[in-house]
Formats: sequence, structure tokens, C-alpha cells
Amino acid sequence: MAQLFVVHPQNPQVRSLKQAGEFLAKGGLVAVPTDSSYALVARLDDKTAADSLRRLRGLDERHHLTLLCRDLAEIGHFARVDNRQYRFLKLATPGPWTFILEASREVPRRVSHPSRKTIGIRVPNHVVALGLIEQAGSPLISTTLIPEDEDEPLNDAQEILDRYANQLAAVIDGGSCPLMPTTVIDLTGPEPEIVRRGQGDLSALGLD
Repeated sequence: MAQLFVVHPQNPQVRSLKQAGEFLAKGGLVAVPTDSSYALVARLDDKTAADSLRRLRGLDERHHLTLLCRDLAEIGHFARVDNRQYRFLKLATPGPWTFILEASREVPRRVSHPSRKTIGIRVPNHVVALGLIEQAGSPLISTTLIPEDEDEPLNDAQEILDRYANQLAAVIDGGSCPLMPTTVIDLTGPEPEIVRRGQGDLSALGLD
């Protein structure tokens, strides 16, 4: 039975986040609010948890999982970032953007795209998500919590608990989230390419 942690959305209780981080350390999946929707997260170094995450969402290995990082420096550890990309990322993080970048050797092959060796990566602008990453001590692999064969993400912690009580280790209730997805930007080419339009003001990044 999944554990429910109710936290303040702007000042989450560290003790609750620490306990949720301990569930991650034991191989569990956790549902956490972000600045785009609730997400399923697992430890980057846990293959079994990553496989469970894909099964729960009904995803194959070609689907980009997203790496949630604490800051720009952490992005540079898990992705190959040149000076041009770094300047762009510095302008855009934290925020509701997901960037496709070439994965570094620190990223397990099972997490990166099998043919392109790329990774989706972002720094969420949400204190609860950032607090959980901090307690985990490393970036988390994630995917939007959209039930299999459905189109809309779940946005209510109690509903998530009711539907996945036996498949998740914990649900962090930080209130409702925006339901618009992140904007996905591919930075692997000579110029940024918008893969999916979602949240965020593209003009602020010089893209619209």
C-alpha cells in the first residue's frame, strides 16, 4: 500500500520528503507534483524501478524518459553540453522546459534513447520536486503520470493513490499542478528545434 505524504506546496516538510526519498532508495516508485503535472519518478541507478516505471505507463524503450535535475551544473554532468547549449540552458532553467541532449556516459544506456543516445532533461520550477531530488541525492528518472491508454495526466493525489496504491511506494500530495505539459526543445542540432509546444514563453528564449 502506497504511503501518502501531504506537504505544503511552497514550504514542504523536509521530514516527509526524506521519507519519500528513502522509498526511492529501496527501489520504489513515487508520484510527485511538478510545474507541469504529477510525475512518476525513480532513482536513476535502479534498473528494476526504471522497468517498473515503463510498465506502469505502458512505454517502450523508444520513449524518452526525462531526467529531473537540481540545477544547471547537474545537467552538465549527465548530458554533453557545449557553450552554445549552456548559454541557452542558463536562460531557460529552472522552468517548464524539457531539453533533448546527448547523454553522457553517466546515464545508463537503458534510460537514453536506444538509437540516438539522447536524453530528455530538465530542472523543474517546483519546490516539492526539487526537494525530493535533493533528498534522493541524485537526479531522478521521470515520466508524466498519464494512465495507460488515456490522454490526460492525473492531477489529484488521492486519485493517484486510489488507482496505484499497490504499484507505487509513495504519493506526495503538494496540491494540484498545471495540466499543460512542458515544451520540449531538441538541442542536439545546429539550432534549437521545438518538438512539442506546451508551457513557457518561447519568445523569452528567442524562439518565437
